[in-house]
Amino acid sequence: MVNSIEEGVSYLRYNRYLKWFGVASTIGMLAILLGGALVTKTDSGMGCGRHWPGCNGQLIPDVITAEVLIEFSHRLVTGSVGIFIVILAVWSWKALGHVRETKFLAFMAVFFLILQALIGAAQVLWGQGDFILALHFGISLISFASVFLLTLLVFEVDQKFDADKIRIEKSLRFHTIGVTIYSYVVIYTGALVRHTNSGLVCSDWPLCRNNEFSLPNNMYEWIQMGHRLAAALIVVWIGFIAIKAIKQYSDQRVIYWGWITAFGLVLAQATTGMIVVLTKLNLYFALLHSLFITLLFGLLTYLVLLVSRSRLKK
Repeated sequence: MVNSIEEGVSYLRYNRYLKWFGVASTIGMLAILLGGALVTKTDSGMGCGRHWPGCNGQLIPDVITAEVLIEFSHRLVTGSVGIFIVILAVWSWKALGHVRETKFLAFMAVFFLILQALIGAAQVLWGQGDFILALHFGISLISFASVFLLTLLVFEVDQKFDADKIRIEKSLRFHTIGVTIYSYVVIYTGALVRHTNSGLVCSDWPLCRNNEFSLPNNMYEWIQMGHRLAAALIVVWIGFIAIKAIKQYSDQRVIYWGWITAFGLVLAQATTGMIVVLTKLNLYFALLHSLFITLLFGLLTYLVLLVSRSRLKK
């Protein structure tokens, strides 16, 4: 009896440590994403020159400029958090391997973290095209979502919301998966705006030039206005789903509040995007813009997880 009690206490302590490790890893991935956005928005990508993993020919740079500090700090955070994520993946695999999504999410978290690091290194060493670089943020986002979902599994959030008892009809299933995939298109076009320096090519909002209605005149205007159109469509789409959830899923609180929260986040993302243009690329609003889309994507992937576990509602 004493041994069983001691084993129970040891398991709870072990599980508690895993929970805190998951939270730390999720926050760390968020720091990687925002740090990468900061590097791009401040043009600090070449702060360490064409050197990687060293900086300006040194392991630790002795000449510190703003660009060096931003780029080198981002590398340090990525390396440190990378270790955390590998440990979280192995730990989760061992502790929660019986949960069907655990092994897949653990693999995705590590694989896409390594992939985004390699793309970043390739950009430093050899340079990459804007359309390839635009994938960098999106790839990091997949790793973030995987770590975020792993952490939710550790906290057994799905069990607390009785995910196995949730019933979702075919229409909402389609919209949930569809808008999550589409959100990646919006993210890519937004990253493309940053990497092609198209942020100020259209100084007005919502049109490129509010005093006239005309098609974009060049590639940069097409990229900027294409992103605005894509962002407007996702606001409408998530708004439609939120109304559907409010009307039909008030008895299933995780679906009800999940889509209300998603609509709030997409509105915040669209609003900060507008403010970024009107304030001529204000750094703080630009980082908020990246934060909101990151949180939104994480929430959408959780809703997809719920869909995969739910029963069909007739």
